[in-house]
Amino acid sequence: MDKRKKQRTTIMASIYLGAFVLGASCFAPGASAQIARTVDPSGREMFVNADPPVVVKLAAAKSRKTIYLPAESTFMGRSRPEMNIDRDGAEKLVKEAAERHNVDPALVRAVIETESNWNPTAYSRKGAAGLMQLIPTTAQRYGANDVFNPQQNIDAGVRHLKWLLERYNGNLDLALAAYNAGEGAVDRAHGIPAFRETRDYVQKVQDAYFRPGSGRLESAFSNPRAIHREVDPTGRIIFKND
Repeated sequence: MDKRKKQRTTIMASIYLGAFVLGASCFAPGASAQIARTVDPSGREMFVNADPPVVVKLAAAKSRKTIYLPAESTFMGRSRPEMNIDRDGAEKLVKEAAERHNVDPALVRAVIETESNWNPTAYSRKGAAGLMQLIPTTAQRYGANDVFNPQQNIDAGVRHLKWLLERYNGNLDLALAAYNAGEGAVDRAHGIPAFRETRDYVQKVQDAYFRPGSGRLESAFSNPRAIHREVDPTGRIIFKND
């Protein structure tokens, strides 16, 4: 009885082992080996996978690819056009618009230099575009339907600059501050807003405008920061920049 029970146990163990190996071979990734029946030296039946164990190799991580931007970027859902205008062409448009609206062309040039550095396709993170960096509401106000068109952009920018100069009675500081931050910010601050960007902007434009060789019209504006010499009633010599 014990002998038959031992044989039955051996047979059942072999069947279980065979089923386990068969299942493992069927579901292992890439398994293609066949199940073979063999007998070990003690006479036990064994079911084994005849092929060597499968080595699963992890795929090497793909290197990050460089992303190349297309030649044309998009602006408000459409392709931004490439402008083929050169500096001389832009200067001509500045002169024409400045004469048309009675604004010193040197001031317009200083604004363009500070705003876009003469790049007709310049586009800021705040949505300002073109040579004079017009925001959509300003462009629409002056009829600039294509802000990347240099002629439309410059004409609208010059008209806006003139309007600001008239609003602030010729105060160049306030007009430039409003061009950068908006007239609402200037009115609330009762002067140049305490924004570092705006203060730097006003300084940069005036540096470009008042520097030697800018072509500034002497009758247009005096430099409010220019150092001048005065003599007080006691005879002392005083240098001021106010």
